[in-house]
Amino acid sequence: MTVYLVGAGPGDPGLMTARALELIAAADVIVYDRLIPPGALDGARADAELIYAGKEGGGPSMPQAEIDRLLVTHGRSAAEVVVRLKGGDPFVFGRGGEEAEALRAAGVPFEVVPGVTAGVAAPAYAGIPVTHRGAASAVAFVTGHEDPSKRSGSAVDWEALARFPGTLVFYMGVRQLGTIASRLTACGRAASEPAAVVERGTLPGQRVVVGTLETIVELAATKGVRAPALIVVGDVVSLEERLAWFSAVRPLAGVSVAVTRARAQASGLAARLRSLGAEVIEAPAIRIVPLDGPAPDVGGYDLVCLTSPNGVRLLFDRLRSAGRDARVFAGARVAAIGPGTARELAEHGVIADVVPERFVAEGLIEALADVPVSRALVARAADARDVLVDALRERGAEVDVVALYETVASPLGEAELAAVAAADYVTFTSSSTVRYFLESAGDGRPRGRLASIGPVTSATLRSHGLAPDVEATRHDIDGLVDALVADAAAR
Repeated sequence: MTVYLVGAGPGDPGLMTARALELIAAADVIVYDRLIPPGALDGARADAELIYAGKEGGGPSMPQAEIDRLLVTHGRSAAEVVVRLKGGDPFVFGRGGEEAEALRAAGVPFEVVPGVTAGVAAPAYAGIPVTHRGAASAVAFVTGHEDPSKRSGSAVDWEALARFPGTLVFYMGVRQLGTIASRLTACGRAASEPAAVVERGTLPGQRVVVGTLETIVELAATKGVRAPALIVVGDVVSLEERLAWFSAVRPLAGVSVAVTRARAQASGLAARLRSLGAEVIEAPAIRIVPLDGPAPDVGGYDLVCLTSPNGVRLLFDRLRSAGRDARVFAGARVAAIGPGTARELAEHGVIADVVPERFVAEGLIEALADVPVSRALVARAADARDVLVDALRERGAEVDVVALYETVASPLGEAELAAVAAADYVTFTSSSTVRYFLESAGDGRPRGRLASIGPVTSATLRSHGLAPDVEATRHDIDGLVDALVADAAAR
């Protein structure tokens, strides 16, 4: 079977190629590196074998020979699709060429899937074009971390680099920054030439330090710059002051946000936060467990109320199993508790008749005040509040409740709890996320600001002795994100 040497890009998940995502979804085996983007493996099949082969300077690493052996062994299996997932581009300081040689020697077919390389992407995210008319017509990519086992000495021609008429980009060189700067100036590169270090380029925690070859070492040390980082040398660095854009369009850049909702539902919120520059810590304190049961006879009701997107999906799962579809709602008025639930209904072919201005049960009760109801169906979670059901019954309506799922605890590990404790914000999207997160945390409490999706969740926080620092005015995911952005901007 073919082995695919796949570049995963420089770190921002949005820079992964369509081909990379397609192969990850199809793979039986994925051998992956440390510096792949967050969530890069989210699209992998549940039964795929995931093998970590990351390397970190100074830390334990899988030998390259062992990685080659793994690829050859799995590649010889006629039944397996094998993906070798590497940060950046596999053929740019990624040792992809060596792995291709090993596969060719073993007679294993392979395909190379290029990725966006950090040497172009990280400077671009920092506002530094590696080429620019009048400033640089050429760019050289250089390793800053040569193989220490080389017996022939350095393969880097420092005198040639010092004379190079364009931009120099050094990969993996932050630990050698002093040597790089001194070798370049000793060989004739001007000490006053602009230089920059881009730490965690394209990622939420991106930092840029700008100076000259003479000052950059001290500046980077003062700022505590660490790997992964790129070094850029050349006149193009002076454009950073005018072209920097990352923090302007990503208002949560440098802000860490913990998401405690169920993993299956967290992806939308996490993606929104990442698109705004936040470093997202996924710490699902709950999980959704579907409940078995028959499909309700929706046609027998004049009002059907749905109180969550989960409820919509699971109700349609039951209807589908019974051979029914959206047509069963033809004779009923359909009410959704908020826009997220309404969107999920629309994706299943049903347009909600009633969506309240306040996205809580009390808001839905107000929106239904003038709607005649004789027989209602409320599709919801097993542990949902009875506010809506009681209000409809008080009006004289016959109300049936169908419990489609239950929310249960998803215990968090020590590493997850430690990450949440260090986060700038911790988000809570329901009362159950509060209860089960605190159950996992025990005596520990988040040190960051607490962000609540609405008053019901805020009340649950207060009942546990915690005051929300941020509460969404609009009680949905969009409102929660807006509230986080406003609070971060005010601090």
